[in-house]
Amino acid sequence: MRAARLTSSSTTPTGPGAAGGAVPVVLVAHGSRDPRAAEATRALARAVSAARPGLSVWASWLDHTEPGPTEVLRTLVQAGHRRAVVVPLLLTAAYHRRVDIPAAVTAATTAGAALTVRVTDVLGPADGTVTPALLAGLRRRLGEVAPGRFDALVLAAAGTRDARARGSVGRVADALGVEFGVPCRVSYASAAPPATGVAVTRLRAGGARRVAVSAYFLAPGLFHDAVTASARAAGAVAVAAPLTDAPELAELVLSRVDEPA
Repeated sequence: MRAARLTSSSTTPTGPGAAGGAVPVVLVAHGSRDPRAAEATRALARAVSAARPGLSVWASWLDHTEPGPTEVLRTLVQAGHRRAVVVPLLLTAAYHRRVDIPAAVTAATTAGAALTVRVTDVLGPADGTVTPALLAGLRRRLGEVAPGRFDALVLAAAGTRDARARGSVGRVADALGVEFGVPCRVSYASAAPPATGVAVTRLRAGGARRVAVSAYFLAPGLFHDAVTASARAAGAVAVAAPLTDAPELAELVLSRVDEPA
């Protein structure tokens, strides 16, 4: 396997081991074969770094793209860091948050590595609370596609078999509906019904005439492409882009970093 080139989004060396430096932040994304997804993660890392100058922000992926979080954490150890904060770039606390990310941290801290790692909550509702920053980011992306007036919304998510994770998506849909004062239904690109086109069709059959779709995705890729095609075929008036590097998402990442240990 080829060696991955490790780069941080901060040009200033910071962190424990650098006088007065901040604890480095490692963003962990799911990973995708679609190169647009990796670029979205890198763009978010740059946005987080720009929002807090001097903070060392590293991008990593669980699959398909290098480097992985274990490699990044080991690199930080070699550079003399003694602490790190890992932020899961996930919208639900399903398998990847519960299993894959802790395993990656364990792999990095075995063999006596002197590194204390704090893993934050995911970016979706971790304790049942939908953060204002998340809602503001979804509102921004919906506004960018200029749907005009709409009388119903569909929140389109990637999908999961985890019932608790689906419940957290439902809470976001409820909050988004209250935000706009319209009915908001959940749909999924995989793993669970209904598909986005089905959700749009049901709302239209129930009397909605202008249905818009909010994308509960962090990055573009095949799932968002499928959601877009399905929604448009069903008559949706607009489909929002993923959150990617929205300023509100960078704010949300930093709020997770700042949470007490």
